[in-house]
Amino acid sequence: MTEAATSAAPTLSEKARAVLGKRNLVFVGLMGAGKSVIGRLVAQSLSIPFVDTDAEIEKVSRMTISELFAAYGEAEFRSLETRVIERLLRNGPRVISTGGGAFINENTRRRIKNGGISIWLKADLDVLWERVSKRDHRPLLKTENPRQTLENLMIQRYPVYANADLTVQSGNVRKDVMVNEVLSAIVGMADHSSESELR
Repeated sequence: MTEAATSAAPTLSEKARAVLGKRNLVFVGLMGAGKSVIGRLVAQSLSIPFVDTDAEIEKVSRMTISELFAAYGEAEFRSLETRVIERLLRNGPRVISTGGGAFINENTRRRIKNGGISIWLKADLDVLWERVSKRDHRPLLKTENPRQTLENLMIQRYPVYANADLTVQSGNVRKDVMVNEVLSAIVGMADHSSESELR
């Protein structure tokens, strides 16, 4: 095999990009799972735009997420979130990082299923707590026992997140390792579907 032929082999990023096509890659999971950080790096690796739905909501409403929760309550916030995600899903491909409660909303979940590939960044309680306890900007954790609240959210939400197309474990590993695991999961999705067709 010539040197030119070996260098032309597609990279992991190129393979994942080919699988994605025009679809969006939508990160779901609890606060602190790394959806924004890993999502941004995956988008860079795939050479497609990255959008954080919480940042987009803040831009549209000209209020912070905490202010929106305080002023209008969670139900109104979820309604706005669904509209923003629906708009973002119209164009692709892009990487979209969603808020922790977005995928829990059945309407939003259906739209994500129709408009992209969903990927759950699954993390253990200790990992999440270590990450979220450092900052005080999570409206849902403004409780007497925020760690218990976080655990309760895990119990409620993990069975729903499990409906995502792909699951990648989020732990205390280097960010580039996480990015490669996400890209491998996307590529593996294509390998799995071609295996199913052969059966």
